[in-house]
Amino acid sequence: MSLSAKIMDEIKNAMRAKDTLALESLRAVKSAILLAETETGSKEAISEEEEIKILQRLVKQRRDSAAIYVGQNRPDLAEPELAQAAVIEKFLPAQLTEPEIEAVVAKIIASEGVSGMAAMGKIMGLASSELAGKADGKTISTIVKKLLS
Repeated sequence: MSLSAKIMDEIKNAMRAKDTLALESLRAVKSAILLAETETGSKEAISEEEEIKILQRLVKQRRDSAAIYVGQNRPDLAEPELAQAAVIEKFLPAQLTEPEIEAVVAKIIASEGVSGMAAMGKIMGLASSELAGKADGKTISTIVKKLLS
């Protein structure tokens, strides 16, 4: 079952359960996927990797919004954003833990035989492609900096 079909099923379930928070989140996901499909202008559906990138972007947007709201002392606005992020995260693959990411990055650094911050761009490119969908870019960047310095 494709992600779009899963989203549609969950929208129907949220409607039946009258879960407005989940419904709002799922409609945002469906909208983002439809926009991406029509952007390309092609008749074929977008790939699963692109769908995962869209979901990650939506989760990141909601977390960033929540952080801004907390910084502005508006927890009443931050809570729904975090709840929506949690609903969207259900459709993402399981994220790796920091020690697991560190092990992968260390393996990449060892295989490339580089050291120092000058190699950060190269290592980030390799690590980002290998960990795509499994780890947040900010976390990868932090770990790469730590291991290269």
